[in-house]
Amino acid sequence: MLVEIAGIVYLLLPLIGGAAVHGACMKAGWLACLARPIDRGRLFGGKPLFGRSKTWRGPVTVAVGAGAVYALQRYALHHVPAFAAIEIVDYALLPGVWFGAVAGAAAELAELPNSFVKRRLGIEPSATASGLPGAIFFLWDQLDLLLGYWLAIAWVIPPTPMRVVVSVIVVGGIHPLLTVLGFWLGMRPTAR
Repeated sequence: MLVEIAGIVYLLLPLIGGAAVHGACMKAGWLACLARPIDRGRLFGGKPLFGRSKTWRGPVTVAVGAGAVYALQRYALHHVPAFAAIEIVDYALLPGVWFGAVAGAAAELAELPNSFVKRRLGIEPSATASGLPGAIFFLWDQLDLLLGYWLAIAWVIPPTPMRVVVSVIVVGGIHPLLTVLGFWLGMRPTAR
């Protein structure tokens, strides 16, 4: 059971790589040409579709970071017995680097429905709601990227109930910490 949990955590590591590259690009202003809203300023019901903070730089840079970590896992760490022992599937049989990149981009794009709903409720980008809606959005903010990630990888890595539950616990615990760390490092505008 511990090996399976370690394998699930290992499977999620590309998400950290994606977050790191995205945060570094935001902090340094790299790829500013991609820092354009995905919704192109379009309105729905008189309100922004997703808002100014959801830009093309997000899915592109998360794809690059996730793809890089996945490539490291598949092409280098797979040959290290300790890492190969915790793989929940044989990484040598998985698709190439594009697979990690697509999973990273899917994780980032899975945040769009959350942003859409928040804009309908008048919640500004990077702002929080209070009360029960605030709690619901906090939970949704932690887990939406996980849904996108699993949707992308599920066709080659079966999402068993245990894998999903462990993923939720891991991402639900680590994502808020990474968000605060990103804010502290100047990679994010807010600590939330």
